[in-house]
Amino acid sequence: MKPDAQGWLSGIRRLASPNHDARPARVVIDLLVIHNISLPPNEYGGDAIERFFTNSLDHSGHPYYEQLKGVRVSSHFLVRRDGQIVQFVPCSKRAWHAGASNWRGRSRCNDFSIGIELEGSDFEPYTERQYAALVRLTRRLQRIYPIGEIVGHSDIAPQRKTDPGPFFNWEEYKKRLK
Repeated sequence: MKPDAQGWLSGIRRLASPNHDARPARVVIDLLVIHNISLPPNEYGGDAIERFFTNSLDHSGHPYYEQLKGVRVSSHFLVRRDGQIVQFVPCSKRAWHAGASNWRGRSRCNDFSIGIELEGSDFEPYTERQYAALVRLTRRLQRIYPIGEIVGHSDIAPQRKTDPGPFFNWEEYKKRLK
């Protein structure tokens, strides 16, 4: 998983999202943000997440999708239930994953973070394959970038977000990173 000059990692499926822009000049990428997503909510598999992040979701495909019309979001990575990793935005670019956010007095966390979505929800555990893939990806990113902290979306936007949720095992994840 080596990065190219733009920040695409080798050995990972690439599906480019248009939902990104340039990071501020001389920004240091030092925060990793863990999220969860499932489309439709609490359902897994299929290509709805990929279509959502690439602005090609058929909004008539499910009643829930209607409320996503016009929403433009992305993440750098998605870790599927089977452990497959998809990269949507090169790490050198600012993915639109955090929204209004703040961490340790710094706002606009998208500026200095990498976002990883786990296919899942707040209502059930993540898979062993997801943890294994997440640990591999995190270790690689830590070798490339000076990532000092790893947080959940709920940590940087506590009034708005709850992910990765109560079933994400922070203790086990951080133990495996050592």
